[in-house]
Amino acid sequence: MLDKIDLTQSLTKDEYRRQRSILRNELLLLQRSCWQHKIPVIVVFEGWKGTGKAGIINSVTQPLEPRGFQLHSMQAQRTFEMHMPWLWRFWQRIPNYGEIAIFDGSWYRRVLVERVEGNVDEKGWRQAYRDIDDFERVLADDGYKICKFLLHTSKKEQKKRFRKLESDALTAWHMHPEDWRQNERYEEYVEVIEEMLELTESEWAPWTIVECVDKRWARIKVLETMAGALADSITARGLPLPELGYEDEYLSMAEDVEELGKPKEDDG
Repeated sequence: MLDKIDLTQSLTKDEYRRQRSILRNELLLLQRSCWQHKIPVIVVFEGWKGTGKAGIINSVTQPLEPRGFQLHSMQAQRTFEMHMPWLWRFWQRIPNYGEIAIFDGSWYRRVLVERVEGNVDEKGWRQAYRDIDDFERVLADDGYKICKFLLHTSKKEQKKRFRKLESDALTAWHMHPEDWRQNERYEEYVEVIEEMLELTESEWAPWTIVECVDKRWARIKVLETMAGALADSITARGLPLPELGYEDEYLSMAEDVEELGKPKEDDG
């Protein structure tokens, strides 16, 4: 499955900026509509280390009304969380009606990193698949819109980015031993990821695979998919979409500030 993904997809800088401006404007207006109509949204980011996830998430959150979303960076379970059912900590972070919850790492860690690294036994990760299906189905039945993104790159590109990070003292701190282990066990991770996609793809919680070699392409694909998902959640309830296509004063100001504070060599 993953070997058929075209990782050469790219966008020019001008096309990226044109699409970004349009999609960010639409995303803000759609967020406001979801807030008005009490439609809750859950966005999940999973995938390979070194895919530029932080930049992608920043691109998504920058235009949003900050009072209407929360970002959760999920790491390994802490000591007290190990005494709770394993999905408990995610239930604690489910958004209120009308709000958006963005998960940087999620319940899929159980069937990915924890499985490959041997932190959960076979019985545990097999049970986790059933728990995840029930978890997402309950949320969808209650009206939640679930968007799941798998950020994908090649073994060669991942290694290249790791080396670049390590070569700079200002970015070397981003690297952890787990990152290099993932690259060394790339083929094993591919098998586990493909199984995860097969077992957890559903009508109510579909996966979107994002090609992350070109960061401009990746950011636009995520913005476009997320805007489309929010629009679908609105129309599925028989509600009118907000009037799209006009420039929003709040967003225009935010993009001007972003451009002023960005290094010239940064293209996104």
